[in-house]
Amino acid sequence: MSAQMDRWICSFSLLLFCAASLPVLGKANLLQELGPQEYFSSLQAGRASLAFFSHNVSPSAQPFLEQVENSVEALQDYGISVVKVNCPKEDVSRYCGKENALRKAYLFRGNILLREFPTDALFDVNSIVANVLFALLFNEVKYVETLADLQNMENSLKGRSNMVFAYVPATGTAEHRAVMEAAFVYGTDHQFVLTTEATLVKDPGNDDPDVSSARLLFCHCQRGTELAQPCRRTPMKQPLTLLNIHRHLKLMGAPLVTEVAEDPEKVSTVHLQLGLPLVFILSQKETYEADRRTAEFVAWQLLGKAGVAILPRDVVDLNVLLRSNVALKTPDEGVPIKYLVLEDTDEVITLVEDKSKFEQIQEDEDEEEEDEKENDNQDIQDDQVVEAVSRDRKRELPLEQILTLTEETFPSATLEPARVVVLFYASWEAVSLAVLRSYVEVTNHLKGTQGILLSKVNCWDWPGVCTKENITQFPTIKIYQKGGRSLTYNGMLGSEELASFIVLSQVSCPLKLATVDEAEGYLRGELPPELSSYHHTSVLGVFSKATSVAREAFMEAGNILSGHVTLGMYFEDDALALSRKYAVSPPALLLARSRAQSVEGIALSKQTAHDIVQMIRYELLDTFPEITVQNLPHYLQLRRPFLIMFSNGDIGQMESKEMLKLAKRRPQQAFVTCWLNLKNTPVGHGILKAYFATLPSLPVLVWVNLHTGGQVFRFPPDQSVTETNILSWLEKLKAGLEIPSSTLSEEDWKPPLPAYNFLQMMETTVPEFTLHPSYSHGDTQEQQQPGSSEDKAPVREEQPEEPGMTAEKGQSPGRDLRGTAPRLAGREKRHSEL
Repeated sequence: MSAQMDRWICSFSLLLFCAASLPVLGKANLLQELGPQEYFSSLQAGRASLAFFSHNVSPSAQPFLEQVENSVEALQDYGISVVKVNCPKEDVSRYCGKENALRKAYLFRGNILLREFPTDALFDVNSIVANVLFALLFNEVKYVETLADLQNMENSLKGRSNMVFAYVPATGTAEHRAVMEAAFVYGTDHQFVLTTEATLVKDPGNDDPDVSSARLLFCHCQRGTELAQPCRRTPMKQPLTLLNIHRHLKLMGAPLVTEVAEDPEKVSTVHLQLGLPLVFILSQKETYEADRRTAEFVAWQLLGKAGVAILPRDVVDLNVLLRSNVALKTPDEGVPIKYLVLEDTDEVITLVEDKSKFEQIQEDEDEEEEDEKENDNQDIQDDQVVEAVSRDRKRELPLEQILTLTEETFPSATLEPARVVVLFYASWEAVSLAVLRSYVEVTNHLKGTQGILLSKVNCWDWPGVCTKENITQFPTIKIYQKGGRSLTYNGMLGSEELASFIVLSQVSCPLKLATVDEAEGYLRGELPPELSSYHHTSVLGVFSKATSVAREAFMEAGNILSGHVTLGMYFEDDALALSRKYAVSPPALLLARSRAQSVEGIALSKQTAHDIVQMIRYELLDTFPEITVQNLPHYLQLRRPFLIMFSNGDIGQMESKEMLKLAKRRPQQAFVTCWLNLKNTPVGHGILKAYFATLPSLPVLVWVNLHTGGQVFRFPPDQSVTETNILSWLEKLKAGLEIPSSTLSEEDWKPPLPAYNFLQMMETTVPEFTLHPSYSHGDTQEQQQPGSSEDKAPVREEQPEEPGMTAEKGQSPGRDLRGTAPRLAGREKRHSEL
């Protein structure tokens, strides 16, 4: 048993010896040993070779020879042969005859000597490979000693090539070898520059640079053109190894921003392949240029840390909420893309640099979704508009026919020959979003109408535009005519009213008529082609040459009423004959109502613009109108009592005839005679509940004075609705002989909860949108952060924008995630939270 064990141990020891000897034997075989004559005759033009001449290997040269043997394989990877030249004793040539020559190694290219190396400089494999490659690449890898040399090198490369600048504490180190090996591979793509001077990579904010560690910076000189500006630099954060340099250069060579036109789940970039995340900036067609600048700004900040892609919403069918403006794809397999709502680019950068921040954002969004589900009832109680917007918040609006304007496109759009209608809104404000839906419906009303362009500006994204246009409330609608003149809409925000305003605004107000025939045709309804589908009351002002003051006031009134009514004006010599035809004298108004066949003449007793506006507005009101939500404000402005009949459908023919007779003979228009159809205006049910303890049978005639006392009187149900009976009943009311059915409260009608105080919210919000200047390592100016020294946010070190990459003068470099998505949903607050 013992003998067998000995045989096993002996065999195992022999196997270990052979295995250990194989690499050494392999390297020894790669090291050629030649005589001097044989060596020089074997040199080939263009081929490099490292030679060591020796009579015999002395004990002191043995360590060097071992390192040379170890470096044979590494040098052969670069086409460099390694030869040990055995010198005969009698050889007294240059390389064999001198004692000091035997203490050197020689680098040849062909038969040309490039460099002599003292053997003590080639102390290990790293030093041998580094020094040999450095000598071979002497013209490709520049060595600089001063800052002036470095600046001159940068200036010579600007607009032509990028630069890889490396600092190593000493030559012959592993880091030096890594840089030279990288230069051997990438030297044709980039200019490599080497230094051992620590002051050239000194941080302006640090007087004691760390000279113990090597550094590598990629200098983007190809993008630069200004000689006064240093090339933008992207440092490599990882240790200086060949693999890390290769990885860094691959990242620097990738597109700054990737254009994506496919499913983001299928996208694969260099960054993902190298284990880095990919950030998607979600864009839309109208704001693409601004979103592109934002993506480029983010890409510069995350260069080497993450990739950035721009993802157009209208190219890819994204099944995500419209409020999402950023997406993050990690290199981990099986992990879905996370769609997020972020406020500015700082949050995007923090998201990549701080993984805990990403997890926190995920938790916050999950909590917000839960809160939305739990507090839906609270939203409904707050406001009916908020409720409607919240209920339909996931419904996408068809905005294809509405042009989205930005800071860049707004000035040129308002100079278009067409009339440009602009909706100024805020994406976080419920009324704005509700009006946006009406605005979409306007496109259907105006379908086929020439010369009108509908557009919108999100003041949350483009505050500069809205400030310049003096937008003080949301939403605001303006119509811009060529030449810069604008017209502001101040009517009801329904689609029909707005469409009517846009159509009417196409025609001059007032429209000047040149002949009596034109004036008569105008009264018959012969309007300009733009108003072919418009059927409303036409108003004609008739003036003589002597009534210039009234004429000027009428023209001023026309400017005020532009878009709301059609006004004509006639002031020729025969104006007196035209007015007398309708039993009035100039100055006068002629009204041709769309439903009547006759023309009504009204003398202008008051001749100021304000009085004329009030008169026209009053005369355009229907004699016996049906009250709706849309027209009620016009009648409330009269501040008169209402004689109103509530019906569940159309009122009877007899009642309608009697009420119309009463309305036409009303003395001095003392009250408003009207009716309300509960089928068309369901809110009437709520009005009746407020007037009566129990709902009366319909139809019911009611007298109510909302402006004085708030008393509600009901017409006796046992009497028929006739003009005589109503007038008799009104006389009893006037004499105080009737008892009111109810008296309305004098309390103001206020919302159930207080409104948002946006100014206070803005004052207390952290100034996260403020653009702070940033500087590179070479700048000496310090960043100043607002706020007290006790509570300072960490400052991210940034580098200046490259001249070719900055936005136009006066534009921000893209800190805001503007245009990418409405940001209301991402920061929704409820009244209860305030």
